[in-house]
Amino acid sequence: MFRPQSPLSSLRTAVLVGLFFMFPLSALLAADSEQCLMRYKLTPGEEIRFQVEHLANTKTRLDSTDVASSVRTVSTKVWRVTDVNDEGEMTFEHFIEAVEMSQQNGDSEEILWNSESGEEAPRAFRAVSDQLGKVIATIRINDQGQERERLDDKGTKTDLGMGGITIPLPETPVKIGGRWSVPRQIRVRTQDGEVKMIKVRELYTLEKLSAGVATISVRSEPLTPISTPKIKSQVLQQLSNGTVRFDVDAGRTLSKQLDWDETVVGFDGADSMMEYRARLTETLVTDPTTRTAKRTR
Repeated sequence: MFRPQSPLSSLRTAVLVGLFFMFPLSALLAADSEQCLMRYKLTPGEEIRFQVEHLANTKTRLDSTDVASSVRTVSTKVWRVTDVNDEGEMTFEHFIEAVEMSQQNGDSEEILWNSESGEEAPRAFRAVSDQLGKVIATIRINDQGQERERLDDKGTKTDLGMGGITIPLPETPVKIGGRWSVPRQIRVRTQDGEVKMIKVRELYTLEKLSAGVATISVRSEPLTPISTPKIKSQVLQQLSNGTVRFDVDAGRTLSKQLDWDETVVGFDGADSMMEYRARLTETLVTDPTTRTAKRTR
C-alpha cells in the first residue's frame, strides 16, 4: 500500500538531490584524475636564494665511553642564472653568500661563527669561509632538473641524504598519488676493508596539489641488503626521508624538509652504538635582501 512521504522525508530527499547537482560525480572524478606537469623555469639574469638550516646531533659509544656532538649551520645559497639555451637547458652558478655555524664535540667549548660578524673564522670553519661568495660549481640542467654538465665542482656533488642540488621531476604529468623514482649508489667499506656499492632508489610521490603548489614526499629505499651494522652506520646519513614543495607555475622549489632518526648498535664491536638525529630545511627566500637568521638561544 502506498504511503505518502512525510514533509521531513521530502525535505531530506530534496536536499540530497540538490547536493548531487551541486557536486556531480563527474566533478569528483575530474578532481581525482587531475594531472600535473612539473618543470623547472629559470630566467637568465635572475638570482634565486634559499635559506638552508641543518641541525645534527650524534651520540657515539665506543669502549663504554659515550661522546655527543652537535652541529648547526644556517646558510644562504644562491643560484645565479647565466643562460637558457635553445633546448631549454638552464645554466646557473651556485655559491654560498652567508653562513652562521656552531659546533660542539663532547665537553669541549662550543665553536661559533657568523660570516656577517666581520670576525675571522675559527680554524674548524676556515674551509667554508674561504669559499664564501665564490662560485662552487657551474651547473647546467634540463627542465626536469637532471644535470647535463657540471664545471668547477668544489664538492657540491656529494649527496649525504640531503638530496641533489635539484629535485628530479617526472618525464610525464602525474596525478595525486603518482610515483617516480631515481636510482643512485652509496659507496661503503666492509669490515674487511673492501669497497662495496649499495644500490638505492629515491622514491618520490605527489601527495597533494593545491593553488599551483605540488607537495612531494621523498624516501630512500635501499635495494642492496644492508647486512651488517658497520655498513648501516655508513649508509644512514645518506638516506632521505621528507617533503618537498614545488611551485608548478614558477618552476622552482619553495621548500624542502628532510629528517633523520636512526640508531645503530654493534657497528664497531658488541658494545658500540651510534644515534643520529638531524633535520635539514631549505626555504626559498623571496626578499633578496634577506640574510641568515640571527642565532637564538
